[in-house]
Amino acid sequence: MQTLNDVLIIFSLSVGVLFICHRIRIPAIVGYLITGVLAGPYGFGLVHGVHEVEVMAEVGVVLLLFTIGIEFSLKNLLIIKKSVLLGGSLQVLLTIGAIFGMMRWIGFGFGEAMLMGFLISLSSTAIVLRLLQEKAQIDTPHGKTALGILIFQDIVIVPMMLLVPLLAGATENAGTFLLILLAKGIGIILLVIVSARWIVPQLLYQVARTRSRELFLLCVVTICFAAAWLTAGAGLSLALGAFMAGLIISESEYSHQAISNILPFRDVFTSFFFVSIGMLLDIRVLLADPGTIFAWTLIIMGLKGLIICGVTLVLGLPIRTAVIAGLTLCQVGEFSFVLSKTGLEYGLLADEYPLFLSIAVISMAASPFLMAGAPRMADLFMRLPLPQRLLTGQTKDFAPDGEKPLHNHLMIIGFGLNGRNLSQAAKKAGIPYVITEMNPETVKKERKKGEPIYFGDAVHDPVLEHLHVSQARVAVVAINDAAAVRNIVETLRRLNPGIHIIARTRFVNEMAPLVELGANEVIPEEFETSVEIFVRVLREYLIPADEIGRMVDQIRASGYEMLRSISPEPLPPGESTLLPLPDVDIRTFRICAGSEMDGKSLAEIGLRQRYGVTAIAVRRGGKTRPNPQGDTNLLADDVIYLLGAPEKIAAVGPDCLAK
Repeated sequence: MQTLNDVLIIFSLSVGVLFICHRIRIPAIVGYLITGVLAGPYGFGLVHGVHEVEVMAEVGVVLLLFTIGIEFSLKNLLIIKKSVLLGGSLQVLLTIGAIFGMMRWIGFGFGEAMLMGFLISLSSTAIVLRLLQEKAQIDTPHGKTALGILIFQDIVIVPMMLLVPLLAGATENAGTFLLILLAKGIGIILLVIVSARWIVPQLLYQVARTRSRELFLLCVVTICFAAAWLTAGAGLSLALGAFMAGLIISESEYSHQAISNILPFRDVFTSFFFVSIGMLLDIRVLLADPGTIFAWTLIIMGLKGLIICGVTLVLGLPIRTAVIAGLTLCQVGEFSFVLSKTGLEYGLLADEYPLFLSIAVISMAASPFLMAGAPRMADLFMRLPLPQRLLTGQTKDFAPDGEKPLHNHLMIIGFGLNGRNLSQAAKKAGIPYVITEMNPETVKKERKKGEPIYFGDAVHDPVLEHLHVSQARVAVVAINDAAAVRNIVETLRRLNPGIHIIARTRFVNEMAPLVELGANEVIPEEFETSVEIFVRVLREYLIPADEIGRMVDQIRASGYEMLRSISPEPLPPGESTLLPLPDVDIRTFRICAGSEMDGKSLAEIGLRQRYGVTAIAVRRGGKTRPNPQGDTNLLADDVIYLLGAPEKIAAVGPDCLAK
């Protein structure tokens, strides 16, 4: 009963706090932290079963890592392997080294200083990925960089936890310990490979055949927690097992259904995790010496942000992406709390624990605001007199010497799905084009295939000038970063006042600013999908093609106002034919060998006289003949299209032909 009471208090308080946060535009994650502070033992003491809340929080972390594993699959990990392996390892090692040196300088012991380096090196996967997904920035250069580093951090937490006893001197034979650690790692990799290829796909196939949603959900949850239990039993972390389970399911064709079933549970239990973190914050410690705590928070976040910024530059990305990535990942992560408890158990973190908790919670609460302001901060750095190498990134692969200048060409900025499709269409149409892309691996791979693609950030004048922007006829901006799109459109218009700019955006509220900056056309993905569905529905209702085209033009010309308005204006006179035809139906029938119609002409059959229906087309041998005449003979296996009232068509029974 007490647990139910605590859950009710948390939910009720969360509703009130989140409502207020929404009204004053504070991110929901901050609201959960505030809820934990208010309800926890150092706040109003409303929740007494803190241990039960922590158990639910662990479930939240397990489900969070499980869904991350499903979403980012082994194939996707290979795509961003440079960010994971090089970026992640550099960030973790440099952060540990910097924090270790600083802690040793102020008097910490070796084990305590190393543990503090472990704790600070980790960032918040839950906060960063949720905010990147909300802002549709996962596929941006800084989003991919952050994702790669976060994945490495989530994996490296396992050896960190296993090294804590070694740091505390609780393990006598370090060599044997490290060999056991290596054996466990190899065993986990083999388990993932075997499960992903043979065991789990077969299991999910048998369960999916039952068509039972409940059974499928239980099976997926069981796989998740079984993997977490298995790794925990082997001395590894619950989170790693959940992540591995997600990777296993991601390789099957059932991953989309699995994640759709898990997401509601993940969101509920993850909220408990953030509430439990808020409960750890002792307001008395914060109020006792706020200056020292905030100073340490700024030092740690600033140092970590600088390291991440430097690592991003090493990856070959420009300063703008580096600044945004640094501000995105400079907080302390949720797994630092898990690791800190292990440190407490071995006596490596005692007097410093309250200070660490305060710094960690404040850094996490500040993250949504830092991420929101990161593009503006990056723009300030862009105005500094920095070397061109920092401004544009890895330019050595850009614009090789002796290349023929382009004229009247198409510029494709961004080589995602839209950019690829556009390049294929331009190639088939014989339109000269050039591509700029921010992912150096994509550039290297596509250049080997013969694509005219170059590395560079199109925000900068020199990059666009290398692409001969002054001679270009059309530029298509097809990237996901809304702030970068605005900067690129403004730069394009300034460098070439006559160029036709088509910008793609995910959000309709970006249309007006982009047009003001110089875009000729703005294509919002939110509503273009709706327009395509709308067109196909109208075709099914047999609306004339010219009327469909007129309506689509009207929707686009009005800035999609018809789709945005709750009560749209009625259609103009002359367009009232947008009506369903409930009394008319079109169906297809196949002529059976030996049936009444086999070998006879339409005039002999007399469909209109006998049944009140009209043959509007006949398909034979893959070719369709519209408006067949009365002398058209029907043969076995012909498909005939009949138009008429539904009840009339139904009267054309199987005695004559087969459906």
